[in-house]
Amino acid sequence: MDLEQHQEGIYSEKELIKSGENLLKQGNREYLDAKINNKKMSIMLFTSGTTSSAKVVALSHKNITSNLMDIASTLDVDSNDVFLSFLPLHHVFECTVGFLFSLYKGAQTVFCDGMRYIVDNLNEYKVSVMASVPAIYERIFKMIRKYLEQNGKLEEILQKEEQYKDSTMEEKKKAFKEIHSMLGGNIKWLISGAASLDRTIEEKYRRLGINLVQGYGLTETSPVIAMGNKKNYKVGSIGKTVPSVKAKVIDCNKEGVGELIVKGPNIMLEYFENEEATKNAMIDGWFHTGDLARIDDEGYIFICGRKKSVIVLKNGKNIYPEEMENLLNRIEGIEESFIYGKQVSEDKDNIKIYAKIVYNEEIVKNAYKVKTQDEIYNAIFDKVKEINRLLPHYKAIRGIIITTEPLIKTTTNKIKREQNLAKIMKEN
Repeated sequence: MDLEQHQEGIYSEKELIKSGENLLKQGNREYLDAKINNKKMSIMLFTSGTTSSAKVVALSHKNITSNLMDIASTLDVDSNDVFLSFLPLHHVFECTVGFLFSLYKGAQTVFCDGMRYIVDNLNEYKVSVMASVPAIYERIFKMIRKYLEQNGKLEEILQKEEQYKDSTMEEKKKAFKEIHSMLGGNIKWLISGAASLDRTIEEKYRRLGINLVQGYGLTETSPVIAMGNKKNYKVGSIGKTVPSVKAKVIDCNKEGVGELIVKGPNIMLEYFENEEATKNAMIDGWFHTGDLARIDDEGYIFICGRKKSVIVLKNGKNIYPEEMENLLNRIEGIEESFIYGKQVSEDKDNIKIYAKIVYNEEIVKNAYKVKTQDEIYNAIFDKVKEINRLLPHYKAIRGIIITTEPLIKTTTNKIKREQNLAKIMKEN
């Protein structure tokens, strides 16, 4: 786009603008007078297929633009802001929140050079807004923590956090100026979406005066359904619905957890050429998300996990894998984990909880002073047993598999549950 003249079939922005101006001078108003059917399919996107095969989602101009206006009324962003784009643009979360929303508000978008350069890019471009996945924010936090440890400042910062725990976000920002400077000193919003964010990480950012909030949505909803902001915020919650969207939970259990269903102008037209799937998802005008959630008395939504991912035990208790994976991922040296149910007798209903754990070999060896594979396994399992003691007996993790090989994931870092489970069953 910075080229003066086109090269190898790539036209510069300057040439395109000049060409457009010439067409207008010649009386060509084809573009200006174009009529758009805002209810017609304009975008085809594949779902990530984390728990089933991918489906083709049909979205319209109205779907996307209504969502842009809802996001704009939720977040205070203007033309002075700089967005860092990291996720692939073919993913609706990045396309709508990280790219089109920036254009809509007249803000600037810069593109990340790669995962290892995120902090450098935040500094270089003085980024104020970023929409990304939990794994990125966990990685950034680990870098901050490592810096504090190496410079002997960790204890000082922890004491300061306690001192300022009841202060405003603005007061915290001033108190932890050094840490904000590490991220470019200009962060206004860090938005986490596409997967579950560990509330511990969320709390740690906010203790430092960094506005990390959760957003929630699906490809089928263009995507944003709910998002936290300065006015509506609770740790662990995805906030309240954006203005045009209504939400409720159905088929609730004793804890008030049920399937989240939503309605609004951002809801897809259909699953393209898949009438059966459309009918199953769209019932009486409500889109069934397939996610389990609870909504508190103030309207804050808390996501518990995917309906298809829930493990039902013989005693009728439900296990939400994402919840337990967040606990495991807090263990030092564990990079990611996968909770699954394993049949442990001829009784097909006799299911116990097991975990596949991906660990960082260097960190585990240094943290637990171990060398052999058996020692690594025992050290990790001892930490898992510590978590078991904090859980109800039926949630206890009975066995683990350890590996340094990453789990199978989507381009936005969501765990592909069916594929990972199939691999475990094949190899064990």
